[in-house]
Amino acid sequence: MSSQRSLSGVVLAGGYSTRFGEADKAVADLAGTPMIRRVADRLATVCDELVINCREDQREAIREAMIDFPEPVEFAIDPVTDRGPLAGIAVGLEAASREYAAVVACDMPFVEPALLEALADRAEGRDGALVKLEDGWYQTTQAVYRTEPMARACANALEGEDGRILAAVEELDTVVVDEGELEGVSGETFESIDTKEALREAAARFEVQSRG
Repeated sequence: MSSQRSLSGVVLAGGYSTRFGEADKAVADLAGTPMIRRVADRLATVCDELVINCREDQREAIREAMIDFPEPVEFAIDPVTDRGPLAGIAVGLEAASREYAAVVACDMPFVEPALLEALADRAEGRDGALVKLEDGWYQTTQAVYRTEPMARACANALEGEDGRILAAVEELDTVVVDEGELEGVSGETFESIDTKEALREAAARFEVQSRG
């Protein structure tokens, strides 16, 4: 069973959800629970602090979604909107108070706490740990970073007008874990819910799990 450690949880929610339509997917109903709350509830099993990066116009709806959350929730509001996830990570990490932070996008409701625990263990003494997927992509928005170095690296990449999260990661001393090395972690942990159809499919799975 997962257990809390001194680890910040940073949820990225500031994107405009263009593929999702007019609604904000962060607070979209997912089998009776806002999607961001499902992500936060999973983070709460391993993190003792939660930071939500979002736009000012999202704050109230997200605050309502987080009613009765068991840990303090800090909002890290984007000073400039629509600068992408690299800027969101920078803003979120600047608000985090722990040495390390688990960073997860708000549209990844299947995130597995066991993966975050494993990455936190691997990151110890380094600047972070992230997974290289079997298709060669790096999973940068479900990863653990050392807070200050990654925030600084994000700021440097943004100043250089390189919007890639990997541009920041490449500045750091990180551990890369191949997806094939992961034990006891389902591949669905990395699924992102980008469309209404994906939301409906995810809801059906959560309903099956709740009955099981």
